[in-house]
Amino acid sequence: MVKLNRLIDHTILKPEATSADIERLCKEAIAYEFATVFVNPGWVTLAAGLLKGTGIRVGSVAGFPLGASATTIKVKEAEQDIEDGAKEVDVVMNIGRFKERDYSFVKAELKELRRVCANPVILKVIIETALLTDEEKKQAARMVKDCGADFVKTSTGFGPAGARIEDVILLRKAVGSGFGIKASGGIRDCHSALQLVEAGANRIGTSASVKIMEEYRQIQLSATK
Repeated sequence: MVKLNRLIDHTILKPEATSADIERLCKEAIAYEFATVFVNPGWVTLAAGLLKGTGIRVGSVAGFPLGASATTIKVKEAEQDIEDGAKEVDVVMNIGRFKERDYSFVKAELKELRRVCANPVILKVIIETALLTDEEKKQAARMVKDCGADFVKTSTGFGPAGARIEDVILLRKAVGSGFGIKASGGIRDCHSALQLVEAGANRIGTSASVKIMEEYRQIQLSATK
């Protein structure tokens, strides 16, 4: 069976999160051996300290959740994330510029973010699929790939809808087999997570990680009986 825990970005991006919440998040990540924890920029230093030496990566966000910040602000936020210890950065594409077909702007911004988030930092670009047509989703995903990012990500979790199986299938067809797809937004149970992985997602962003893994353990136990 798939090692589901190693595909999960254990996430807390709600504005009311406290240091105690971050500490709990990191303890859970260690206990379940999740791929990463994802926190808002102000908590990266704390999370990086708590996870030092564990092998669990810290991720953070830039231009989140709207994607409408100036490029210089997104770049500075990403730089600060990395300086504070983030090994992965999820940035929101400028969706308004994309929808009005200002592709030169979008490409230039993504390339600048790729320059800042240089290897080995992993760069994921959120395209907020719920705001795009199917053709726009495919075009955005290809643009993200062409600009050198590592993943295209479905949603912020703050938009009108989250990850959908149909969108992951569509994105996988658009970017091919070798590119990263992160499904995020509204993933609350193991069945949904596994369906998204089967559809082509190779990373799952969720705040319900512990619940998902407890359900997954029950599935594994049932399979051995």
